[in-house]
Amino acid sequence: MNTIREIQSINKRELETLTPPEASWHRDFADTAFIYIGGLPFDFSEGDILTIFSQYGEPTYINLIRDKESGKSKGFCFLKYEDQRSTDLAVDNLGGASVMGRVLKVDHTRYKRKDGEEEEEAARELRETARDGGVSEEEDMEEKRRPLIKEEIELLKLEREHDEDDPMKKYLVQERKEEVARALAKLGKDGKEEKKKQKRKGDDIAIRINI
Repeated sequence: MNTIREIQSINKRELETLTPPEASWHRDFADTAFIYIGGLPFDFSEGDILTIFSQYGEPTYINLIRDKESGKSKGFCFLKYEDQRSTDLAVDNLGGASVMGRVLKVDHTRYKRKDGEEEEEAARELRETARDGGVSEEEDMEEKRRPLIKEEIELLKLEREHDEDDPMKKYLVQERKEEVARALAKLGKDGKEEKKKQKRKGDDIAIRINI
């Protein structure tokens, strides 16, 4: 099922022959709630994708593939639904749809997360919740590329390894989140101060050259 035409042709044939759901080609992917989405507009964010695809179910995971150097989208992603049946609806209804002049390619996939992906996803959520106010596109890109700070790593470890039955876990997690927020705020402040120093230094050099 690699092309839009193949999927549309099979779906048409199943409709004509009144193929029951249990005999549909979709059943071959009953063991996965992941879909592949290609042909995305390059300026689409994760939020834009979720806005479109959430009409067919509740997405629980998304991995928008980006260039490691520039951070820009490569135009495709992997998305997981809470209910596998949502994948059938998304594939049938959004495959071949035109969005901002590009044609979406939507298909089932048995996607496997790479080592560390869950941690990266959690870290991205932490950064979004810890950030106060809006940020520029440049600052947001820097945020996504930077390595995890010590406080974020400790929080992820706490959430992953601490006993779920411990009544104190919720309190400890909240406390650690506040530490992360303070650390990120300080990191942002220090970074801005350093940029100001560099700018003043550059202006000073420019003045000397002009003199």
